[in-house]
Amino acid sequence: MAFNLENISKSKSQKSSKKGFDVDSILKKEITFLSNSFSSKLKEDFYTELSVLLNAGINLRKGLALLENTEKKEKPKKILQSIIHAVEAGSSFSDALKQHTEFTEYEYYSIKIGEETGTLAKVSEQLGDFFSRKNEQRRHIVSALTYPIIILSTAVLVVVFMLQFVVPMFQDIFKQQKVELPAITAFIIDCSFFVKNYGGLVLLFIVILFIANIFLSKKKKVKRFKDSILIRLPYIGKFVKTVYLSQFTQAVTLLTSSKVPVVNSIQLVKQMITFYPMQKALAVVEQQLLKGDSLSDSLQAHSIFDDKMIAMVKVAEETNQTAFIFKRLNQQYSIQVTLQSKLLATVMEPFIILFVGVFVGVILVAMYLPMFKLSSVLG
Repeated sequence: MAFNLENISKSKSQKSSKKGFDVDSILKKEITFLSNSFSSKLKEDFYTELSVLLNAGINLRKGLALLENTEKKEKPKKILQSIIHAVEAGSSFSDALKQHTEFTEYEYYSIKIGEETGTLAKVSEQLGDFFSRKNEQRRHIVSALTYPIIILSTAVLVVVFMLQFVVPMFQDIFKQQKVELPAITAFIIDCSFFVKNYGGLVLLFIVILFIANIFLSKKKKVKRFKDSILIRLPYIGKFVKTVYLSQFTQAVTLLTSSKVPVVNSIQLVKQMITFYPMQKALAVVEQQLLKGDSLSDSLQAHSIFDDKMIAMVKVAEETNQTAFIFKRLNQQYSIQVTLQSKLLATVMEPFIILFVGVFVGVILVAMYLPMFKLSSVLG
């Protein structure tokens, strides 16, 4: 390779320390669902269109100018203008991107590789494909969860309405008739009393918890704890792992196809992916690779990488087809993400409906049991 990745990393970290911010906090903005002025959708269009222009023979400066002229939003337009000015002043494209926190270290290294190897158009196309797949995965996940969340929210409102308004009416009847209440009825009335008197405080607590989660999720310890719990959840943990395996294989495909050594590819992907179980595993894999172990043997020691990936990586090592194998793996994991997201929605819906039916049924039975007892006494 014509460039030294280690030196680039050092200069990057030195600049970050001077500015007083942590690179990890920048990466989190990109990988998480938090929005920024240059979103993943804009990046998909930006890199894809840039690759088309470069392949058409237009130089980088003119290509960036054309993209800047077609951009309608104010903040992205200003960012593109700043990048163009930096390029015109003699900076490289990668260094111009590095000045803006909207672009991750992963993008910086990828563009740097493209510049040093003369494959900027190809790298831009691959980055566009990376964000395209990432956005597609996000759309599938949002689509799969939207309907179940609506059903669950409606169910909660129905149950709260019954506890808030319906149960108290029965309670007044029971008090007037001095009926001895069964245990289940007494429990539902207690729940109704709690919702009526403390429901507002519970709602306030949920809102505070949601707001606190937005800020605390940036803390490494909190994120590590959440990720460790998330991956252990039945089905959801497997689904989340598949999403990050898809991102991992796609990133490695991009880097290895640009002739980046495997060790350096693992270093870059480790910095790009913020899912703690995978970060932890990749840190160990990196050390094992530096000691001379093969990639397949290094991955095999970690449960987050499945047997299929390990077997395919071993084949890639024997045939020297790393980029092709990881591309095939990425296609398979992307299909799995799509299918599992649809299955997640399919599975959640009947469980939510069952939950609502059971809860409403328990409330009705609890309310009518004393009524039956009262009617038998009067009869």
